[in-house]
Amino acid sequence: MHIAIAGNIGAGKTTLTNLLAKHYKWEAQLEDVVDNPYLDDFYNQMERWSFNLQVYFLNSRFRQVLQIRESGKDIIQDRTIYEDAHIFAPNLHAMGLMTNRDFENYKTLFDLMESLVQGPDLLIYLRSSIPNLVKQIHKRGREYENSISIDYLSRLNERYEAWIHGYSNGKLVIIDVDNLDFVDNPEDLGKVINTIDAEINGLF
Repeated sequence: MHIAIAGNIGAGKTTLTNLLAKHYKWEAQLEDVVDNPYLDDFYNQMERWSFNLQVYFLNSRFRQVLQIRESGKDIIQDRTIYEDAHIFAPNLHAMGLMTNRDFENYKTLFDLMESLVQGPDLLIYLRSSIPNLVKQIHKRGREYENSISIDYLSRLNERYEAWIHGYSNGKLVIIDVDNLDFVDNPEDLGKVINTIDAEINGLF
């Protein structure tokens, strides 16, 4: 079974991925943030490094999806291949931070990859307001994220909502995380697990 968690920067994807992996005894596939050689450069000079960064993420996630399907294991994935193509790359293009030529090249690469992979059995979307995202980003204190603007987060949020509205690659659960604390409040985590249980039972 392939479960994936989607959501904006700071929505709590990695945290929830780890908590659910522990609860269900699933294997967690996390986003490659630590070893990503482009992140620091990208946040310092977005226009120069946007294409490189997006292709790196696309390559990394395509590889992940192929491995998930081949493994036959129950795996929960932190962020999907779709978010790069439907949210991050188009946003950079719209902001003038990725050239038309690079964006077209990127899109054809994604289209090819998408034709070779299946969507997750269940997608969990973490919906969050901008103030909550900002609070979480500051809380975790990653240096390269200090320069992320509210405008950038807002644009991403709008694209997330549009993408989720038309999502048709499999089952979908939307969790509003603004008033949830699944780290320190077991009751909140329990609510999330109950919601997921109901969907998983429907998969069999």
